[in-house]
Amino acid sequence: MQQRVAVLMGGLSSEREISLKSGEAVVAGLARSGYRPVPIDADRSLCESLKRERIEVAFVALHGRWGEDGTVQGLLEMAGIPYTGSGVLASALAMDKCIGKVLLGALGIPTPGYKVCASRDDCSFPLPFVTKPAREGSSVGISIVRTDKEVGPAVETAFKYGPKVLVEEYVEGREITVGIVNGNALPVVEVRPKSGVYDFASKYTKGMTEYLVPAELKGDVERAAQQAALRIWRHFDLSGCARIDMIVDRGDIPQVIDINTSPGMTETSLVPKAWGHLGKTFDQLVEEILQGAGLKA
Repeated sequence: MQQRVAVLMGGLSSEREISLKSGEAVVAGLARSGYRPVPIDADRSLCESLKRERIEVAFVALHGRWGEDGTVQGLLEMAGIPYTGSGVLASALAMDKCIGKVLLGALGIPTPGYKVCASRDDCSFPLPFVTKPAREGSSVGISIVRTDKEVGPAVETAFKYGPKVLVEEYVEGREITVGIVNGNALPVVEVRPKSGVYDFASKYTKGMTEYLVPAELKGDVERAAQQAALRIWRHFDLSGCARIDMIVDRGDIPQVIDINTSPGMTETSLVPKAWGHLGKTFDQLVEEILQGAGLKA
C-alpha cells in the first residue's frame, strides 16, 4: 500500500504563493516516486484536514510564519505525525533573525554587525545598512538604506511585518548559499542578480538572476562556507533540508545573513540546483528529505 504523505503548502504567510509552487513540485516528485501525496493547504483547519485524510507522514513545504517557525511543527508533534525538516525549537530559532544573530555571535560564526529595534525611534545605525523584519523570509519587507532620507520609509516597511526589526550592516560582496540535506553539505551556489540586489523580484522573476553552480570561489573560501553551514546545522539542531545564505566580503570571509529551515523546493530553486550538480534528480532529493522525517532527537 502506498504511504499517504501530506504535502503541507500555501499557508497563511506572506510567502504563500511561493509555498504553493514548492508544494506542487513536491507533490509531483513524490507521485513519480510511487508515493501517494495528499496536497493540503495549511490554513486554520489544518488539524481537521490531517485527521480526515488519515495522514501517516507530513512533508513540510511551507515558507515563512505559521509553517517555518515551529508552529506547524508543534501541531504535528501533538498529533503524533512524523514530518520533514527541523523540529519546533530549531525552526523557531532560525526563523527569528534577531535570536539567530545572538547564537551566531556565541558560536563565533562571522555575520554582519547588527542592532535589534523594538521601536521606530530606535533604528539609528551607521550607513549603509539593511532593515529586515525579524520573522519574514523571501526578502519580504527588506530594504537597503544608503541615505538618511531612506531611513524612515525602510523602517516603516519593516515594521509592517511585526514588532521587532533587525538593522544589519550592509556588506559589499558576493552572495552565496550552502544547502544541507540530512547533514551533508551541497556544492556552494553563487547568486548574481542582474539588478545588483537579490530582492523578491530577483528571486522569483525568470531571467533576473544568474546562478553559478558550483560558485567560483577559492577552495579555502568554499570550505569555510560549508564548514560554517555545518556548524549552524549542528548547533541550531537543524534537520532534513536547510539553506544557509552568506555574503563573501572583500576579505574573502563568508558572513552568514540568513538561515532557512524550509527552503524553496521547485525544480529551479537553489537547493535543487546544488543537488542536481551532484548528478541526482529532483525526485531523489524529495525522497531523501522524506526519508529523514521522524528522525529528530
